[in-house]
Amino acid sequence: MDRAVASFGSRTRQLVHQHPRTLATAVVVGLMGFGVTAFGIAPMAPDASDLPRRLVTEIVTADDTSSQLEALANHPLQLFRSDLTRSADTVDTVLRRMNVTDAGAAAFLRTDKTARKLLEGRVGKMVQVRTGETGLLEELVARYPAENPDQAGTHFSRLRITRFEDKFIAMVETAPLASQVRLGSGTIRSSLFAATDEARIPDPVATQLAEMFGTDIDFHRELRKGDTFSVVYEALTADGEPVTWNQSSGRVLAAEFVNNGKSHEAVWFQDGTQKGGYYGFDGQSKRRSFLSSPMEFSRVTSGFAMRFHPVLQKWRAHKGVDYGAPTGTPVRTVGDGVVEFAGWQNGYGNVIQIKHANNRATLYGHLSRINVRNGQRVDQGMVIGNVGSTGWATGPHLHFEVKINGEQQNPLLVAKASEAVTLSPAAQAKFAVVAKEFRQQLEAAEATEGRAVALVD
Repeated sequence: MDRAVASFGSRTRQLVHQHPRTLATAVVVGLMGFGVTAFGIAPMAPDASDLPRRLVTEIVTADDTSSQLEALANHPLQLFRSDLTRSADTVDTVLRRMNVTDAGAAAFLRTDKTARKLLEGRVGKMVQVRTGETGLLEELVARYPAENPDQAGTHFSRLRITRFEDKFIAMVETAPLASQVRLGSGTIRSSLFAATDEARIPDPVATQLAEMFGTDIDFHRELRKGDTFSVVYEALTADGEPVTWNQSSGRVLAAEFVNNGKSHEAVWFQDGTQKGGYYGFDGQSKRRSFLSSPMEFSRVTSGFAMRFHPVLQKWRAHKGVDYGAPTGTPVRTVGDGVVEFAGWQNGYGNVIQIKHANNRATLYGHLSRINVRNGQRVDQGMVIGNVGSTGWATGPHLHFEVKINGEQQNPLLVAKASEAVTLSPAAQAKFAVVAKEFRQQLEAAEATEGRAVALVD
């Protein structure tokens, strides 16, 4: 190998000495070839700074606006306004609040049997008026719960008053409610309900939020100014407008609540093999065997501790929790069970005792009304009675107790420690898909900045 390399080097030196000009010419031609190639790909355009410059001006003539203004002036002006009827409303106050100046319409609303439905019955009717530029009423539409009780949850009544020349015609129609998914968000400044009102989110949605996160957050003591929430919920609509009457509110589908810097999430999920419920994004159920409170939303007036008894006028252990609420407020059972006792019992007044699994029992005292009977089976969340002040009570409230193996325990701690419902392995895979979609919708809800909007697919 070394001899071959040495021989090749010797021949190369001999060739250079014998043909120097030939080799030089070949090298120059080769380099010229590279030069031509480089020149071929170089830009041929001249330097922009050497190009001549000129200024081009053109007069732009605007279209004749007089014809447009004339057409606009001839176009009839229509104004729309919406509001809700109030308890102290009269025909005059409703029309004045909606900027309607029409004595004929006011007289018709007072005298026509059908038109008088506007202010009859319950308040909170959704009213929309259409007027001309002079303030005369052209049409009034009021929407409210269906007059037929059997259709109250699925339909609504529509009162329509329309002007035909100088006369008015009133008629009532029944139409089905439609479901719409809406997004909303808010910030706590004083209370949960004040924040949802500001975001135009229905009160029942606020109630559901308090219930969903009741085992994570004590809404009576732990709510902080600056806490935020985002929510995706179903809203029933009448002619595209979310209804305002409470019994027609839909379900919360997903929500996030940031309390004191800590985020809590919940997603509604129902598998065919078990009851629907709320779960965190980690698949852990928000539903416990015991609810956090026997009422949807209330305030604790006396906790599980020593207190000065208002009737007996002495210090003694308070073996339950008292919830302050107006007389008639619905009371629900915190867990599945069987009614052991429903009736009158000394200081408790009207009282209900329910037996639950694992040697647990609950008691609901001072009721104004009892809706269950001895031996009846009840499901978690079922309304069993109403708040009252019967027995040894100085005012309307609910006395609530929890017993385990016959011993009274702190109801608030029992609720937090109660076992959760778990998903089967097959359901967990389905839940992961649902949770991913709702996570994206909650991110969109957060961007609504304190207002509720319809979800557009």
